[in-house]
Amino acid sequence: MAQGTGHGENGNGGKSPEEAALSARLGRLDQRLSDLRDRREKTEQPAGESGDAAARASAMALGFRLSSELVAGVAVGAGIGWGFDRLLSTSPFGFIVFLLLGFVAGVVNVVRSAGAGQGRRGGS
Repeated sequence: MAQGTGHGENGNGGKSPEEAALSARLGRLDQRLSDLRDRREKTEQPAGESGDAAARASAMALGFRLSSELVAGVAVGAGIGWGFDRLLSTSPFGFIVFLLLGFVAGVVNVVRSAGAGQGRRGGS
C-alpha cells in the first residue's frame, strides 16, 4: 500500500505518463458522472413529487375504504336489529344485539382488509 500513498510525492512533475493519463481519465469520468447525476436529479424531481402525491392519495383511499366498511357494518347491524324489534316487538334488545354484532363484523372486515394489504406489501 506504500505505492498508493505516494501520490504526487514530487509534485505533478514526478508522475509517470501512465499515472497522468489515468488521472486525466478519472477526472473526465468524474465530470461525466456528476453531469449525469445533475440531469437525473432534474428529471426525477417532479416524478418524485407526483409519486408522493400518488402514495398519499392511495393511503387516503385505503382509509376511506376501511372507515366505510366499519360504518357499513354498524349501520347494517342496526338496521337488522331495528327490523327484528319491529317484527317481534322486542323493543331495544334486538337493536342492541345486532348493533353490537354489526360493530364486530365491521371490525373483523377492517382487520381482514388491513391485514391483506400488509401481507401484499410485505411479500413484494
